[in-house]
Amino acid sequence: MRRRTLEEQRRLFGFGLLGVIALGLLWHFSPGLPVIFGPWASASTRQAGLEWFTREWEPNDPESHGDGLGPVFNARSCVACHHQGGVGGGGGNQFNVLNFVVTPNERDREMVSGTIHTHAVSKDYQESFDLVRKKYPVIKGGQRIVDHCAVFVADVDPLSTESIQTTALWGAGWIDRISDKAILKNRRGHLLTGIMDELRAKFNEIPIGRVRHLPGGKIGRFGWKAQFATLEEFVAAACANELGLGTPYSKQAQPFGRPDYPDVEPDLDRKQFRQLVAFVETLPRPIEAVPESPSERERVEQGRALFHQVGCAICHVPDLGGVKGIYSDLLLHRITDPTPSGGGGSGYGRPAPPPDVPIPDGEPHPDEWRTPPLWGVADSAPYMHDGSAPTLEAAITRHGGAAKPSRDAYRQLSSEQKQALLAFLSSLKAPPDAIPVAVREERPANRSGIRAAR
Repeated sequence: MRRRTLEEQRRLFGFGLLGVIALGLLWHFSPGLPVIFGPWASASTRQAGLEWFTREWEPNDPESHGDGLGPVFNARSCVACHHQGGVGGGGGNQFNVLNFVVTPNERDREMVSGTIHTHAVSKDYQESFDLVRKKYPVIKGGQRIVDHCAVFVADVDPLSTESIQTTALWGAGWIDRISDKAILKNRRGHLLTGIMDELRAKFNEIPIGRVRHLPGGKIGRFGWKAQFATLEEFVAAACANELGLGTPYSKQAQPFGRPDYPDVEPDLDRKQFRQLVAFVETLPRPIEAVPESPSERERVEQGRALFHQVGCAICHVPDLGGVKGIYSDLLLHRITDPTPSGGGGSGYGRPAPPPDVPIPDGEPHPDEWRTPPLWGVADSAPYMHDGSAPTLEAAITRHGGAAKPSRDAYRQLSSEQKQALLAFLSSLKAPPDAIPVAVREERPANRSGIRAAR
């Protein structure tokens, strides 16, 4: 066997290195592996998860390995809020939670966010906006001397609150399986399209959304602020913050201003938590309902075309990473018009003023929100992150900020075209095989004096 010369060896090595580099580039710019197989769990696992999802937890609950419900919470069960259209759906405005954000400033250098819980197992732990305000008061301005000149500095209110709506969990397991590369590739594609359009003097006024990069290099996709990379993290945080149930992955919420509350064992063990996650993973996907009437089908298809024409599909991407009909890019967008702070907001519902200290990289701005998937949107009113839009048309016209061009394009449609677009959105239905929710009753007031839905 002839031995290769040194020159031939170098050539082979060079070709091999080029091949490795080419494969690396192809993989880097590829969309990753598409989602082919959906989530699966055994019937017994799903049944156990359903029991945890619908269970009404109590303080010192016998099924808990810790102290049970609390010490602070927003509901006694997952289904108390996730019930619209069936087990796992969204909830109306009466189930909204009140979140707060402290934007960085000269006094409070770090960005702080949290939830003001509605319920507590004891009045000693009851939270309120006033408690949060006491810790983060308005920073008084006034006349100051700066560089030997007298200047007037306005009051600064770093504290703002938002009423946040409960989202439907339909198809969450499919979203969990979308690769990070697919999210990045979709964004790069829109950036490239925008560049090509500008070269042709066709200027698209809709900015491309922002990826939320989380610690560890993960990409956020769950939560209104894309603050969770995986469904497991999302469920763990919901248990901790909404029910006060600790899990192996997240400690229970602590009462605001009470660092002395003792640490306890996780309420759910690994098996219980895995069963709960498996149930949420395997919740059915929403559907696109096809009207029986040929004329109605034609109107829905016209609406689908108009959905793309006015620019809705730039953010509400129909298919992503092999998951069809999701209608989301899972990116952060600034979709609300700026509201004057009036020299320092008073708190409730007001957006945070521009921070004195830059918001840390990776943290969302107060007016940035993840694009919500539109599958099942016909059965998940009200809309927007705060539930401020009671109808689909109200949701469209409520869009501002980066979505203003699409909103204005919708307003310029004829009445017939608007109805066609709304007919298309109305075809995005909740899954017909969703588990029905048992009759809900009103619970008696708990020890905090606040009633909870049953």
